Amino acid sequence: MYYKMTLKDKVRVPPSRLWDKEITNEQDNEDYLEHIRVVVLDVLQEQLEGSIDKAIGIFIAVTKICEIGEGDIIPSDGGVYYSVTFEALVLRLAHQEVIEGVVVETTSFGAFVSLGPIDAMLHVSQISDDYINYDEKNSMLICQETKRQIRTGDGLRGRIVALSLSEREPRESKIGLTMRQSGLGTTTWLDEEFEAEQAENGA
Repeated sequence: MYYKMTLKDKVRVPPSRLWDKEITNEQDNEDYLEHIRVVVLDVLQEQLEGSIDKAIGIFIAVTKICEIGEGDIIPSDGGVYYSVTFEALVLRLAHQEVIEGVVVETTSFGAFVSLGPIDAMLHVSQISDDYINYDEKNSMLICQETKRQIRTGDGLRGRIVALSLSEREPRESKIGLTMRQSGLGTTTWLDEEFEAEQAENGA
């Protein structure tokens, strides 16, 4: 699930990005504060976006600087450290959570599903109780009995059954999905099930 969070951190502004003009009036001071705000936002975006913190989630975007404290200088370090309060959009995943995504690749062993900032794996054994064939020519997975298909670009709803996030190497994170439960499947499958249910109920 996506969350907008208010967080605090210590941000180092390197010497090359510090304000280098003399402050002589109120307008200069306002310009200085705006400069620091822009630089701090940029530094946070570079450091956090796309990263993973297991206690917080996957950082999608740093969206706003709420407050910046006085800068601290450490001897022998040319940078300035600011205590910052900021807002960020994060994706926090949980085991057994139902989540929606888009198929970005199909293979003989399953489908890779984009959840936004990170991909998950839908193994063939977790697609359906039906036997699954892989049509390599058309890059799609086909249920042998029902003839249902999974193609690149299909939206789907799945449940997280395996979750291993790597803070050090986000690309090595492993997320496994299943669709072998009621209410899960591609949007096409779910639409077909809804229409069949409506017809059965005489709607």
